[in-house]
Order: sequence, then C-alpha cells, then structure tokens
Amino acid sequence: MLAPGVLTLAATPIGNPLDASVRLMRALADAELIAAEDTRRLARLVRELEVETTGRILSYHEHNEAARTEVLLEALAAGQRVLIVTDAGMPVVSDPGFQAVRAATAAGFPITVIPGPSAVLTALAASGIAPDRFTFEGFPPRREGRRASALDPLVDEQRTMVFFESPRRTAATLSAMAETFGADRRAAVARELTKTHEQIVRGTLAELVEWAESGEVLGEVVLVIAGAEPAVASTEDLVEEVLARAAAGTRLKDAAKEVARAHSEVGASELYDLALSRRR
Repeated sequence: MLAPGVLTLAATPIGNPLDASVRLMRALADAELIAAEDTRRLARLVRELEVETTGRILSYHEHNEAARTEVLLEALAAGQRVLIVTDAGMPVVSDPGFQAVRAATAAGFPITVIPGPSAVLTALAASGIAPDRFTFEGFPPRREGRRASALDPLVDEQRTMVFFESPRRTAATLSAMAETFGADRRAAVARELTKTHEQIVRGTLAELVEWAESGEVLGEVVLVIAGAEPAVASTEDLVEEVLARAAAGTRLKDAAKEVARAHSEVGASELYDLALSRRR
C-alpha cells in the first residue's frame, strides 16, 4: 500500500503493458489522487492491466504542472496517498514531475519511487554500444541553430550519449550529429521499444542518416551515440607538460610520474629521461 502523505512516482510501461510491475498495479488501485500526464492514456493502461482505480484522477502535464503541483501539495498535507504517472517510463525524466518533487521536498513531504521500464536503459542495453559510462541528453533542440549549439559542446564527450527524438526530426538530427561528431561515429536508433514493431538499427551516423532518409521513421525514437575516442597526446607534448610542471615548482621526477599517470601510453621513466635531456 501507498503511505499517506507520501508523494510516489511510478514508472509505467514504455510500450508493452505486460511490463507493468505488481507494485505499479497496487499503487494505481490504492492511490487517493493520481496525477497523470494524459488521463486517456492512463484509462487505457488500467483497462489493459485490469486494475480498478478509486482515487481522483488529475491531469498533470507540462502546460499545467506549476498550478497543479499546488493541488498535489494540498493532498499530501491532508494525508492523502498521491501518485504521479506519465505516459511511459519514469516521471521527471523528460516528463512532468520535477516541480512536484522539488516542491514536496521543500515542504518536507517524503518522496518514494516505484521503479520500472526505462526507454533510456532499454535502448542502451540493446544498442551494442559501450554502456559502462553514459550521459542522458534528453531531446535535442528543434531549431537547426540551437541544435547545433547543443551538440557542439559534446564533440569530445567520451561517454556514450543517449537522446530522445521525435520521429519527424530523426533524419535531421542524425544528419546534424554526423556533421558534428563525424560520419563514422558509431550509433544506434531504437524505435517502438517493447512494442510489436520494435526495431534497433545500428551503424555509423552516415549509414543511419541514409536509413532515416530512405523512408518514413515511425514511433517513439531513442538515439544512442558512441562517445568520442580519447585524444592521444604526442610524446613531445607530454615532455612539454612535464617541463611546465617542473618550471612551476614540481620536482622533475614527480612531474614525470604525474603526467605518466594521466597518459598511460608513456612510462614515467621515459618521460623523465626525455625531459632531463631537453632540460640539459
């Protein structure tokens, strides 16, 4: 059961209703107030899950989030069991809910989460691209200039990057990414995850641009982009760094060790010998 006076965030299926957790089903039945991004989508979900809701259902989306958050706080103050759900996946993550969490936290109300399906993690796991370190970038800006400005700072990002995108803008965004990150950068397009027509397309950004432009892209889309390869500094540059650290007051041998730790391709003793030779 949900606890009175506690704000609960619950992840909903991203496509397949059978992915709904038992906790989600119990929470939907137990909540006295359900804040839903789309009340029609919620109605369809509870029908599919054969769950009977008895609480009040409140529309809660990006256009009314600020005003409706006050309603949620009033319900929490009255000791009601309050639940937030969005159309798919986890509230707050590129979905409504953050304002409620921030306001409830400031007011001293507890927050709890019912975990579940995630388009970010599902796409990442299926992409074939390194998942050990990644960053979620949400939706790129719609306008070409703003999109380019958002992508430019990510050129040297070494972590795998995950984006959401509209199917209508997928081709244009992939093209912009190919121009910014390089046509040979590995990537994957995941669409309609967990649904009947699920598809994962893998390749270089150039290949994915060709795929996206060859036909209409349909359904919910997640883009997974490989991170940049680490830049390999030349031995000459590393020797210069050792000498610069030594000039700043670090012992030459210690400077060589510090630089070697940051650049494993060259040993400390080799850097020390080269720097010593240059100094002489």
